[in-house]
Amino acid sequence: MRQHRRTLRLLGSLLLVAMAASVTGAAPAPAASPTPLDRVIPAPASVDPGGSPYRITRGTHIRVDGSRETRSVGEYLAKILRPSTGYRLPVTAQGAGGIRLRLAEGPFGAEGYRLDSGRGGVTITAAKPAGLFHGVQTLRQLLPAAVEKDSAQPGPWLVAGGTITDTPRYGWRGAMLDVSRHFFTVEQVKRYIDQLALYKINKLHLHLSDDQGWRIAIDSWPRLATYGGSTEVGGGPGGFYTKADYREIVRYASSRYLEVVPEIDMPGHTNAALASYADLNCDGVAPPLYTGTEVGFSSLCAGKDITYDFVDDVIRELAALTPGRYLHIGGDEAHSTSHEDYVKFMDRVQPIVAKYGKTVVGWHQLTGATPAKGALAQYWGLDGTSAEEKARVVKAAQNGTGLILSPADRVYLDMKYTKDTPLGLSWAGYVEVKRSYDWDPGAYLPGVPGGAVRGVEAPMWSETLENSEHIEFMAFPRLPGVAELGWSSAASHDWERYKGRLAAQAERWDALGIEWYRSPQVPWGSAAR
Repeated sequence: MRQHRRTLRLLGSLLLVAMAASVTGAAPAPAASPTPLDRVIPAPASVDPGGSPYRITRGTHIRVDGSRETRSVGEYLAKILRPSTGYRLPVTAQGAGGIRLRLAEGPFGAEGYRLDSGRGGVTITAAKPAGLFHGVQTLRQLLPAAVEKDSAQPGPWLVAGGTITDTPRYGWRGAMLDVSRHFFTVEQVKRYIDQLALYKINKLHLHLSDDQGWRIAIDSWPRLATYGGSTEVGGGPGGFYTKADYREIVRYASSRYLEVVPEIDMPGHTNAALASYADLNCDGVAPPLYTGTEVGFSSLCAGKDITYDFVDDVIRELAALTPGRYLHIGGDEAHSTSHEDYVKFMDRVQPIVAKYGKTVVGWHQLTGATPAKGALAQYWGLDGTSAEEKARVVKAAQNGTGLILSPADRVYLDMKYTKDTPLGLSWAGYVEVKRSYDWDPGAYLPGVPGGAVRGVEAPMWSETLENSEHIEFMAFPRLPGVAELGWSSAASHDWERYKGRLAAQAERWDALGIEWYRSPQVPWGSAAR
């Protein structure tokens, strides 16, 4: 009889639990399991899963060697993990176990790393600090998405057991931000830098001048910024970076292992400069400031000596501010410059870049002149670009010009996803997520030697973009795919597998407060929004 009563009480308790669950919608919490090692973006070169996971706890330390760079990466990691875990996570050179960051010789190159995880701890090993930093980005993605939040979360904080060995396919994995059509503040640029770093992007190309605005202070030509930077598309107030602002962007990017590549677009796309200084115009008459979105109507005067004094001053001052190796001179859509003047202009300007210790980068129209030795041409053509234009680019590559691939109908992040996308343009067509990802940079332009392709870059033009939310909506979810094209081997590219890994990123974007487009091509599942 007592057994019968105990059975009834047990059944009653179970019934109450079931009723509570039906009212609250709650379900028993599944046992926590770590993110598999092969679920990260970009896809790692080699994954060997196995063994027990590591659990970050209140007693975890971040252990670094004696170098300043390693400690800096350790502090960066701790700053990410502390708010969400609630743990102290001291960064120390003492002890063993925990999370260890170490520099050591190995087959890692400048940016590769190895991540070893097991019950006793996680160790990230690299030959250079950039590799440690990229390894930390992988570690972030192996932890639950809630690790990105800025308040304490319940955890647990598990890292799957096994080993990742990883090196990038290309050395140039870039993103361009147009701050000329619409101006973005230093803080907005920093926010984008942090988002780029998560996916191992290593170049930030800043489009600093165009018809609608000049965005960098030049002491020897002050009206470029104060007048030429005083507006933007639609007639807003515009803005410009002081030299201190620009140095801060460069410093912050460097702390995330991104190299800033500044661009002064010329001889076209120069109305802001022409409006600021009448002498730069062939007729000596300054045009009004421009706030529209047409292209191809402006040109520096290739026949005037003052033009090259101007270019020399601008490049000299910008080069002095820029520790990176490259300076982008634009060169696209110079429809108001004759071919003869274009060639003359590029023949005079490219040596100025070299004089100040930088390597020339230009849009692929540079191949219509004679690219300087070591120059890089950034290809932004379409699948349907003329065979003649493609052949010119291929020939330049065969003659030693390196290529950065940015096909507009694949990786221009300002292109609309579909006709209903509220932001962006569509002159290059609609670019959904699959189209952006599903191509091979190494085989894109037949006839280009394999070594000529230096990498990929995703431009973000800002005719219709006014704030960080706009940037993010157009970048996500396409940006991670471009990053994978630049980092991961061609053999790893598979849309069916990739879209599942991409879907798993949505919860992380939500935790980071990133706006994103819910593409119907991706099985987002229970992802928010």
